[in-house]
Amino acid sequence: MHTDVNALFEKLWDNYLSVTPSAVKVHELLGSTQKDDVINDHIALRTFNHEKIGLEKLAAHFLAVGYKECGEYHFEAKKLYAKHYEHSDPKQPKVFISELLVEQCSAELQAIVNDMVEKIDADAVNADNFLYSGTHWQVSSDTYKKLLAESEYAAWMSAWGYRANHFTVSINELAKFDNIESVNQALKDAGFALNTSGGEIKGSPEVLLEQSSTLADDSEVEFSDGKMAVPSCFYEFALRYPKPDGELYTGFVAASADKIFESTNAR
Repeated sequence: MHTDVNALFEKLWDNYLSVTPSAVKVHELLGSTQKDDVINDHIALRTFNHEKIGLEKLAAHFLAVGYKECGEYHFEAKKLYAKHYEHSDPKQPKVFISELLVEQCSAELQAIVNDMVEKIDADAVNADNFLYSGTHWQVSSDTYKKLLAESEYAAWMSAWGYRANHFTVSINELAKFDNIESVNQALKDAGFALNTSGGEIKGSPEVLLEQSSTLADDSEVEFSDGKMAVPSCFYEFALRYPKPDGELYTGFVAASADKIFESTNAR
């Protein structure tokens, strides 16, 4: 496992960029001439609640570089469970890890997922590169479509595996923008399609967090029976509001996160 938090995020970022070319354009649009003024609020990762690769196995990589568990979330309709983690240095990004509750899904989906998980080498889960190692299996495009009919989340995992599902621009840290509406407008003016599930803006000042996101890029996947372009990763935008004590809210809002998951839905 990594011992340097910055090295870990650099690898996650490079891997994310490889399937999310629009992220570079987002940086150019929202940043100024300074290289590092687009600050990452959080990343998200996905997995299955299988003992070999469950949420806690992914979290161990972050705990090893100074993170601690801070909140848990339930998404009953999507059959997901999630936790978020924060670093002792508040300048480091927050981490949101979710897992699909496989036993609540159909027997067919369970069989496909178990087959995929079986192909992961037991040692791979603790390797430095596990969080950005992609897939350890290859499924057919038919299998992808079967999963998609039941769970977009499972289908996404079958195509993309282990990588950051999204990075998130902290609007609070932007020099050129101070509200989410102007960020969304700039994105739309530049030709980006936004996730409109639950409205373009999820959340509100009342829940101390407003979020929006682009729709995932379509990137080509080498399935066992040929190549097909499917939704890959996306970019999120978050504006946090101060709590009564004056500190910025650092958690997540389940109702909003539920809609953010839909950024990887097929258009």
